[in-house]
Amino acid sequence: MKTWNRRRFIAAGAALGALPGVAFTNESSGMLSKPIPASGESLPVIGLGTYSVFDVDSTADAIATRKDIVERLVNHGASLLDTSPMYNRSERVIGDVIAAGVDRNDVFLATKVWTDGRDAGIEQMQRSAERMRTRSIDLMQVHNLRDTKIHMNSIREWQDEGRIRYSGLTHYTAGAHEALAREMVAFKPDFIQVNYSVGEREAEDRILPLAQDLGIAVLINRPFQAGNLFRTVADKPLPDFAKEYVDSWGQYFLKFIISHPAVTCAIPATSKPRHMTDNLGAGFGTMPDASTRQRMADYFQSL
Repeated sequence: MKTWNRRRFIAAGAALGALPGVAFTNESSGMLSKPIPASGESLPVIGLGTYSVFDVDSTADAIATRKDIVERLVNHGASLLDTSPMYNRSERVIGDVIAAGVDRNDVFLATKVWTDGRDAGIEQMQRSAERMRTRSIDLMQVHNLRDTKIHMNSIREWQDEGRIRYSGLTHYTAGAHEALAREMVAFKPDFIQVNYSVGEREAEDRILPLAQDLGIAVLINRPFQAGNLFRTVADKPLPDFAKEYVDSWGQYFLKFIISHPAVTCAIPATSKPRHMTDNLGAGFGTMPDASTRQRMADYFQSL
């Protein structure tokens, strides 16, 4: 199979007429938001992941490009930026983008703690806040369930002090869903972050229903299954039935996710401003209902 990336896919899709543009449907009505169960605060359904794509040197050009991406996010009504200390320079680059002029109050900063032990976790959380140039972090997540009990205790102490707003747990593999479910029940975080897409649907079996039952907000990582979804649809036009809902395959994949009633926000990563614009388009317009979502999944599986 040919190696496809997002740039080549969009170019090929445009040639096929599969991408009539990245215009926002009914943009004047605003991006769809969903409530965070723990507070009722509304969170826009499309965010931005920073894994790999924000791990760059803080050169003027690199920061300008990422500032452009974040400004597109904010200007179209979205807010969530997800990062982690294990993403190397990403937290610092977010801080550089804020220093370059993005209003801290316009972004919902989500990061993670990923170490062993109370003191190491506290030190890491402090360093994350310093790197992102913020006094408070909107969401602190225990990354990949590492030393959960210890870090959840620290996170909740910081919540009491106003230094963290929400707690969370994350993982990115289906093999960890059983452990994630156990810890959701044991610790009742405000958020979870989990892998889910039209090509990776295991979260539907246990995790998403459990999140609904427990009143936990859900962030979705790997929405494009590390690019595998685009490779599956390479050279293929959108099906006619989907054109009522989406303008691109990227929006097809994202709308499938965010239209699930348990999902709060999807966080696709990108280093390309145009891709950010396309991704944001999924948060506008008509959302597929349950029968259409099933049709979307069945069509994808038939490819």
